[in-house]
Amino acid sequence: MADIHELGAVELRQALAGGQLSATEATEHFIARIGRLNQTLGAFVTVTADQALLDAQAADAAYVRRRNGGPELPLLHGVPLAFKDLTDVAGVVTTHGSGALDRKPAPEDGALAATLRGAGAISLGKTQVPEFGLTAYSENRIAPPSRNPHALSRSSGGSSGGSAAAVAAGLVPFAPGSDGGGSIRIPAAACGLLGLKPGRGLVPAGESVGDAARLVVAGPLARSSADAALMMDALVPHGIRPNRGYLTGLEEAPATLRIGVSLDSPWSTAFPFAPEREALDALAKGIELLTEAGHSVLDAGIRYDNRYPEAFTTAWTAGVGSARILPQREALLTPLTRTFRRRAQQRSAGKVNEALSFLRQFTHDTVTQYAQWDLVLTPSLAQTPRPVGWFTGAMPGGEQWPAPDWPGDADDDYRKQCEFAPWSSMVNVCGLPAITVPVHWTGPMPGTGFPMGIQLIGKQGSELLLLRLARQLEGQQKPTLHHGN
Repeated sequence: MADIHELGAVELRQALAGGQLSATEATEHFIARIGRLNQTLGAFVTVTADQALLDAQAADAAYVRRRNGGPELPLLHGVPLAFKDLTDVAGVVTTHGSGALDRKPAPEDGALAATLRGAGAISLGKTQVPEFGLTAYSENRIAPPSRNPHALSRSSGGSSGGSAAAVAAGLVPFAPGSDGGGSIRIPAAACGLLGLKPGRGLVPAGESVGDAARLVVAGPLARSSADAALMMDALVPHGIRPNRGYLTGLEEAPATLRIGVSLDSPWSTAFPFAPEREALDALAKGIELLTEAGHSVLDAGIRYDNRYPEAFTTAWTAGVGSARILPQREALLTPLTRTFRRRAQQRSAGKVNEALSFLRQFTHDTVTQYAQWDLVLTPSLAQTPRPVGWFTGAMPGGEQWPAPDWPGDADDDYRKQCEFAPWSSMVNVCGLPAITVPVHWTGPMPGTGFPMGIQLIGKQGSELLLLRLARQLEGQQKPTLHHGN
């Protein structure tokens, strides 16, 4: 058997179910690996080793009972994973990446943790996030920044950045993320992973308090389409998922598709940007692979209303304005959070409703345009993974933590994020599924330099199609394992 951390989630599950590996052995291996690598990686904020080992022992006892005629084992029996530090796990503090909140253990599992732990998964702890999940990088004032396993001076993205770093470095086989404006797809792309944002309403564990526009949904961060499909089988209720499930459904190849490719972005008018050569190289590679697979890839001109940036920002930041924070602790917020919180509190309910009304019309107009194609193709990101500290203007590479003086230009920070990931948030607004798939490395050989990916946006209910297409793309590329030591 390969090293435990080199096994995909599907392979690990099979080893656990077949008795080749115990849940305790798997859990101890990953906890030890976190202990060796996390100090430099910054993927985990909290490691719950004691509880994880207790849960693993209980899983092993359940395995013995099953061997003696006991009940069936759950789908993710004994499989370790981790939750981003926006998700409540019973008995563990949820920091939300903020020093302004009280540190009280969650009284019970949130919906996402309850779903996956109920399916037999073992939580190893909580992973790094930006404050309140607001940014495309996972840096805050309470713990070291989450770094990219492919280059530690670079960010792992956000807001599921710690989870993406943990999966890419082999600290967990896969992990759930949540995505309200790109928060699964951005870090997946930065770390060379597959990241699937399901469509609105499919995964009941994904919605957030204060999310009036219903932007947020939970989904998998994984090293393969099969691992992502396995998590989808655990996340999606029986009555909603495909008849044979997502993992079994991967056995069928996608039909020939008509794919529209676009560099148009709803952020272009507010923040004119030019994609870096590496992003265009990834898009060209994606087009090449899709064409070789027999799909038609056509230029797609998509028109976006120039009122989008203001309306999205209003909806995206509305929740932070209502967060319960004592006045004397406001100074503990990062400059970006503090700025957008103040603006949200000064905004009238009428302005918020106006923004939500616009986004509903935007959804209708955008989905109508997308309907000309089976899928819409864009680069995942417009730039290579950014240095730690680049968005905030802190020390490049984040060599010192915490930064001696966290710079305070929130608008410049936000502009940089929108130029870095200009093709993600409109998918959340429209409630559509989308997947990012790694297809290109910036170095002279596969596995060198930085990973770059493509994004495929589907129609409502096309999650399985997106996974099938991702598997097809995987089959056309040589696998590259890069999980550190």
